[in-house]
Amino acid sequence: MDNLDSAKEILKAIEMPEKQQNDISAFTLLALARIREHDNWSKATNDWIRIHDIIRFIDVNYDVQYAENSRETFRKQVIHQFRDAAIIEDNGKATNSPHYRYRLTGEFLNLVQTYDLPQWNTSLNEFLSTHESLISIYSAKRELLKKPVMINGNPFTFSPGKHNELQKQILEEFGPRFAQESECLYVGDTAKKDLFINTEKLKELGFVISTHDKMPDVILYCEDKNWIYFIEAVTSTGPMDFKRINEINKLTENVDAGKIFITAFLDFRTFKRFAADLAWDSEVWIADNPNHLIHFNGDRFLGPR
Repeated sequence: MDNLDSAKEILKAIEMPEKQQNDISAFTLLALARIREHDNWSKATNDWIRIHDIIRFIDVNYDVQYAENSRETFRKQVIHQFRDAAIIEDNGKATNSPHYRYRLTGEFLNLVQTYDLPQWNTSLNEFLSTHESLISIYSAKRELLKKPVMINGNPFTFSPGKHNELQKQILEEFGPRFAQESECLYVGDTAKKDLFINTEKLKELGFVISTHDKMPDVILYCEDKNWIYFIEAVTSTGPMDFKRINEINKLTENVDAGKIFITAFLDFRTFKRFAADLAWDSEVWIADNPNHLIHFNGDRFLGPR
């Protein structure tokens, strides 16, 4: 039996669904364990690895090519299911971070290292007997890394990472200071694009919502003033430059409410990196100086143009 077939046998033995007993899942397991075509499973390792590295490993060692743009397929059809089954874990970084990695859990590594050895059946039975508890343990670890946030008075959680940390501060620090009495109409998450969205209110205001359009990171609305705050949370890309404002204006061309464009940064150092790109008639909020705004020209301060 070649290693591709043995990887499928392992996935079947631990009772993964049939959809995760296919070639792409087996190749992913081989890459995560760093098992080459003629390696014994006793050589398996669990070093941290990216999906890009998985694709590269499969190409180099098994001469099977997956396109770079298939990373989302790996993520949605294999990685998520492996993680839910507690056979892999992630390193807790934001999913859009270049430092985001996966590895086999220690318990699953110990199991696969015994494949084709006399103790395999014993190891398999021990793994299966504790599998449900392992799922709970690793699920609890992921939940522990998440950050609680209040959205319109209701509790939610953000995935870990700088971007979501900044979004949390926008909602809990910027909003009460500079957008009093406003409600959140939209906020995404690095792991879930539409963590919170009030579709009914957005449509009532005139938004045309399409999955092809990139919403601002945070949208707040103050009904008393009829003002909408479009806020971009910038940790590495995407400030309120002229191009971004034009995109939002096109997305909201039927919206009559006053529009305010704000770029939020975690610190002054990040702000200075993007200062030259920011559009006039927009605002800047810096989380580590939360009581102040920087205004980029215009005829009034913090108001629609």
